[in-house]
Amino acid sequence: MSIFSLINVSVSSLAHLLKKNTDKDGKEAKPGDLIEIIRGNYSHWAVYVGNGYVVHFGAPNAQSGSSTGGVDGIVMKDKLEDVAGKDKWRVNNSLDKKYNPLPPDEIVKKACSLVEVSLKYHLTTYNCEHFATEMRYGKAESRQVLQTVQSTVATVAGNAVGGIPGIIITLIGLLRQRSTS
Repeated sequence: MSIFSLINVSVSSLAHLLKKNTDKDGKEAKPGDLIEIIRGNYSHWAVYVGNGYVVHFGAPNAQSGSSTGGVDGIVMKDKLEDVAGKDKWRVNNSLDKKYNPLPPDEIVKKACSLVEVSLKYHLTTYNCEHFATEMRYGKAESRQVLQTVQSTVATVAGNAVGGIPGIIITLIGLLRQRSTS
């Protein structure tokens, strides 16, 4: 094998390794970053801990989306590429605007110390996003849950407001009928 083919193989291998830790927008994951794995209707969240690994939380025995009650969940450490599979992922530290992130080494140490620990998983009160934000900011927050709740409230409020004019018109009609009879 010539030196040129060895260099080509090395450059190709290096590019492949770099691509694995680079999100869909070309941003490289760094230890302590939050990773959002986009899975259609929801996102799975993890903490990047370096060397291609993430620490994430889930309820492996529960079917996706069915864990509305508290069930046993587990903190896991896996290769990012295995957790993401064919789904796109991105570095998403957007709560940095709201909270100060902890130092990266502290985030990684805290996340890794919980690997294989069993916690209660609850879709709306403590899910993978709550876990990830708690590791990075010291505060468990899920914007997915907040957005879903806000959307539901807006829909209910919209339906109620949309129904009020109909009720008023009906009442006015009834009052008119009473006054003319």
